[in-house]
Amino acid sequence: MSKLKILFLCTGNSCRSQMAEGWAHHLLKQTVQPFSAGIEAHGLNPRAVAVMREVGVDIRSQASQTVEELPEGNFDYVVTVCGHADERCPVFAAKTKVIHVGFDDPPKLAASAKTEEEALAHYRRVRDEIRQFIEKLPAALEDGN
Repeated sequence: MSKLKILFLCTGNSCRSQMAEGWAHHLLKQTVQPFSAGIEAHGLNPRAVAVMREVGVDIRSQASQTVEELPEGNFDYVVTVCGHADERCPVFAAKTKVIHVGFDDPPKLAASAKTEEEALAHYRRVRDEIRQFIEKLPAALEDGN
């Protein structure tokens, strides 16, 4: 059986889509070939890297990239993880199913944090929500959410 090719897409490919790709590599490497990209490329978010590392998932080797920079173009699913990416999602091959599963933006939430620990708490919450979604794959994709 071939692996499902899944692209996690967000605005800047710095946080949420990177976490989703990391979780998919970590939890579903036998069944899923994950990728992540953004409408733009903003670089890896250091706090996202840190909170993923706390749970044993190292995303430092992942690259922040745009859809156009991806080496692979034929995806089974594209999962948009933010509203902006959902609204601006590029057109993919006819066989590709595009599904939106929105997650809060940790950098936006952390902007008003008074301490680093308070900021990281936002990243941890979103990290854990993304993990819960990834744990349900691929069944969640086939259900359309």
